[in-house]
Amino acid sequence: MEIIVTQEQGRVPVTVLHLTGDLSGETYLQLQERAQKAIADGARYMLINMSGVAFMGSAGIRAINQIFNSLRSLPDGEDEAAIPSGLRDGSYKSRRLKLVNLNQQVQKTLSVTGIDMFLEFHSDLRKAIASF
Repeated sequence: MEIIVTQEQGRVPVTVLHLTGDLSGETYLQLQERAQKAIADGARYMLINMSGVAFMGSAGIRAINQIFNSLRSLPDGEDEAAIPSGLRDGSYKSRRLKLVNLNQQVQKTLSVTGIDMFLEFHSDLRKAIASF
């Protein structure tokens, strides 16, 4: 898997991880490690551009969930009290992690697992950056 990291400016600085290749058991650690490095370097808002991902397996889902949890656990992260009630009533979406340019199969995989309940999916990179 190839991962290119760029910095974009919305209302806040956004770190964009552009993925190319399958997100599978063989490659998910690359994504986790690259995201953790970006967070350690100060990233607080992250967008994962999945336009180059044709296939995503369960390990990819785990990697995305781990990135979500890492961003949420930052000292200035999400309000932990709001998450459970927001998930129950469908009003919670992460303000720190979003996904863009998912193909139909990847989006279906993520929706079946319920990740779409707490992460926003976008189809346009510029609009996704502006949503932060």
